[in-house]
Amino acid sequence: MLDHLIRGATVVDGGGGPSCLADVGIRGGRIAVVAEPGTVAEEAASSEDATGLVLAPGFVDPHTHYDAQLFWDPYATPSMNHGVTTVAGGNCGFTLAPLHPDRPEDADYTRRMMARVEGMALKALEEGVDWSWSSFREYLDALDGRIAVNAGFMVGHCALRRHVMGADAVGGQPTAAQLDAMLALLHDAMDAGAWGLSTTQSSTHSDGDGQPVASRHALPEELLALSRAVGEHEGTQIEAIVAGCLDQFSDDEIDLFVDMSAAAGRPLNWNVLTIDASVPERVPRQLIPSERARRAGGRIVALTMPILTPMNMSLGTFCALNLIPGWGDILALPVPERIERLRDADTRAEMLRRADSKEAGVFRRLANFGRYVIGDTYSAANEGLSGRVVKDIADERGQDAFHCLVEICAADELRTVLWPMPTDNDPDSWALRQRTWEHEDVMLGGSDAGAHLDRMCGAPYTTRFLGDCLRGRRLMPLERAVKMLTDDPARLFGLRDRGRIEEGFHADLVLFDPERIDAGPATLVHDLPGDSPRLDSKALGIVSVRVNGVETLRDDKVTGAVPGTVLRSGRDTRTVSTV
Repeated sequence: MLDHLIRGATVVDGGGGPSCLADVGIRGGRIAVVAEPGTVAEEAASSEDATGLVLAPGFVDPHTHYDAQLFWDPYATPSMNHGVTTVAGGNCGFTLAPLHPDRPEDADYTRRMMARVEGMALKALEEGVDWSWSSFREYLDALDGRIAVNAGFMVGHCALRRHVMGADAVGGQPTAAQLDAMLALLHDAMDAGAWGLSTTQSSTHSDGDGQPVASRHALPEELLALSRAVGEHEGTQIEAIVAGCLDQFSDDEIDLFVDMSAAAGRPLNWNVLTIDASVPERVPRQLIPSERARRAGGRIVALTMPILTPMNMSLGTFCALNLIPGWGDILALPVPERIERLRDADTRAEMLRRADSKEAGVFRRLANFGRYVIGDTYSAANEGLSGRVVKDIADERGQDAFHCLVEICAADELRTVLWPMPTDNDPDSWALRQRTWEHEDVMLGGSDAGAHLDRMCGAPYTTRFLGDCLRGRRLMPLERAVKMLTDDPARLFGLRDRGRIEEGFHADLVLFDPERIDAGPATLVHDLPGDSPRLDSKALGIVSVRVNGVETLRDDKVTGAVPGTVLRSGRDTRTVSTV
């Protein structure tokens, strides 16, 4: 007997071929039958009529930071609401394990680092996670059996360094014995099921003390030794970030990526490829590592987002504005002193000069302050400004846009919420995205879901992209769009029997209404441990989500079931060839 039968759905199987009407039967967590409507003779314990609805494989998000959130939110919201059934975590060199069992202060260091570098609420990390593990295996075991989505995790380079070198991980170089100990830890993690290594060399990544995170101090020899270790395990990967990911790679960064992937004989993915027609040289430059890696026996994949991710900013709390060269020191001052400096005309002029310089890279896009929209305000002086564009207010006041924005924020003691309007929402940029998505080493992803919780909301990229493909710009046919969200990332990670609707595959499924699928606007909610805030976005048109055959969501409401699997390398992933 079938556990469940979905009748009359328009099946988009993830393989990229034409959709078709079919009945899909589920048994024992797998797809038991895919047949023409009305031809399934086997009885089913339950069934539903899916006429007019699309049935697709569950979406695979290749870049998340749900490492902590899954402990207090096993449903990985809002990703699961938007059809995501599998998430890849442990990215950018940051993981919650391993932790040294004899140094309890390492957990506090890790919490503060994650709060700073990934924008996770410190109270949520303190109150929502029990921090009871030491090894990476113990961390994975702590999640097993208690999550609603499938989740796989890289092991973070920063955690490896901290475990072996202690405080010397920041600023120091490992001895030969310490490097051997790091390699042993990495092997242990991959033996336990870690998907491979993640690391960062990005200049934007600092720890809770404001110092460059541990992996940024690693020399190429250390990175290559770790990469070779990755190649000794089945079904593993590398994920890496360097400063040039934000704009354009240096020659040394290209060499490093190519050498790491070739040394491992494994794919390396990075994020995020920003596509903007006003910087036409960026995409060709960022794809040079992919071209060179293929010649060297490696593979390098660039992740890029198919939507413009809504982000909010503030002069009062840490956000992307702090990452503009020269801005971090000013925005780290106590609020009264910060306001005084921001009100100084010479200081503002220098800040604008730095923000519009070549060194600002992709953050130059944040410097057009006239295009910011005022969000929440907190003073009588700012009454009526919410929802208005800064340029219009500045024109009324006879001020330049940045001066106007500073005065608005100062009236709120810098609590004002700011929404920058994207500068790359033009037809030429969308046409460039469409062409770039066709490249064999470009993949959709980079949501950062689970991180930067009160600043950005990338999780809904799946539903917003499909809605755009069906009823908006129509840059991709539905079948191709679904493949980009399912089979493509499943193949990159070597997921066994996931990413398609095929008999024998795991029944990770999303059922949606093609007339309504979309994402609602990002709104601020206070539902994290410690009443901490995050941005949320409602899924529109998602009828049902199933993970391993069990329904986890119906009409945007979680069912309470937790059928997800901690996906372990080797057992749940196979090695992906780079040649």
